[in-house]
Amino acid sequence: MAILEVKGIEKSFGTLKVLKKIDFSLERGEAIAVIGSSGSGKTTLLRCLNFLERPDKGSIVVNNEVIFDAMDPTTQRESEVRKKRLHFGLVFQNFNLFPQYTVLKNVTLAAELLAQKHPNFKQEKKAILKEIQDRGKMLLSQVGLSEKLECYPHMISGGQQQRVAIARALALEPDILCFDEPTSALDPELTGEVLKVIKNLAERNTTMIIVTHEMDFARDVANRVIFMDDGVVVEQGSPKEVFGTPKEERTKQFLARYKKD
Repeated sequence: MAILEVKGIEKSFGTLKVLKKIDFSLERGEAIAVIGSSGSGKTTLLRCLNFLERPDKGSIVVNNEVIFDAMDPTTQRESEVRKKRLHFGLVFQNFNLFPQYTVLKNVTLAAELLAQKHPNFKQEKKAILKEIQDRGKMLLSQVGLSEKLECYPHMISGGQQQRVAIARALALEPDILCFDEPTSALDPELTGEVLKVIKNLAERNTTMIIVTHEMDFARDVANRVIFMDDGVVVEQGSPKEVFGTPKEERTKQFLARYKKD
């Protein structure tokens, strides 16, 4: 059963139509890689899923619940946006860590703020915060940063900062983890350590949408590949189908350019 259903999503900025009737679904435990040239709409799609942009048309369904419908104003209340974002963990191109906080605090901060809304927070504050801290340490261990808990962002490499960002995205236990070109801001020698973490997550059947320009990584890790061009889903299928025997001419042309590069 699909954990996510995206139906007819459209998004324009002024006269520029960036997304044109995007349709796809995502199964629980599935990793989808979204590929395509710059300007094809990949990042805008993720921003719409995370409600950083509001789609002009279409609907988004998570766990059989309509969390957005452009035709239904009740699904668009600003008061509900923060809650709906919890379905999606987003790892940005740039790390966006808080420089004034330690690595561990960057991971636990959002959970600590949410915990304050718990009805018994005052009475159980110590136990709740300890549980959040323990989970933060576990996640940092999972991404290979157990020894960096008390470091500040400026004290660690770009690859390590991106791994902190991944742990932070996992901290709130989202239904779907989204990556927006997670290695584009990294030097080539640091790219591998981040891709290894994402691959490990895929092997644990973490539900993910990965916007990436790393074609070899998409081929090796994704269960399904979506190729976007000019705001539309041109083709989707298994990595073997999309990379090995693409059906659409636009897909063939994009992959040919990639091979040349």
